[in-house]
Amino acid sequence: MTTEKPGLIMVFTGDGKGKTTAAVGQAVRALGHGYRVFMIHFMKGHDYGEFLATAQMPNLTVVRAGRDGFGNREKPDPIDVELVRDGFARAEKAIMSGDYDLVVLDEINVAVDYGLVDENDLLKLLKKKPREVTVILTGRNASIEIIKIADTVSEILAIKHHYEQGVESCRGIEY
Repeated sequence: MTTEKPGLIMVFTGDGKGKTTAAVGQAVRALGHGYRVFMIHFMKGHDYGEFLATAQMPNLTVVRAGRDGFGNREKPDPIDVELVRDGFARAEKAIMSGDYDLVVLDEINVAVDYGLVDENDLLKLLKKKPREVTVILTGRNASIEIIKIADTVSEILAIKHHYEQGVESCRGIEY
């Protein structure tokens, strides 16, 4: 049975590589069917390949809500707190606006884990979102409550990574 715009909550989490890539792939699939997509990258400011590749795609809005790197978990820089909180407000507006069919909250799980976004605020937003809007949440350490509310959860496992062999972060692979 095919359902048009089912309004799912999807989570890509785990310690393995590919959570953002999975979300971008889902967004591209949605764009192919004429969906309007809003993608916000929390805690990322660098020119990641997905920013560069998607910059000219129709029906796609990409926003950054952070500086490069994940910052200090125990004592976050005030600018990081401000960027993430402003990003969360923008994400909420996008979800509730009726302008988008799919909203990707990239690295939102990390922002919650770091205490930069209140988990209860995120849960409230997911519970009140319009029925037809699909929301994707990415990032390590998705909470039990986020997992419970989700319709689909994929855990990406780290079995082996080239970092372990001394290969450094490289353009086109990590960013």
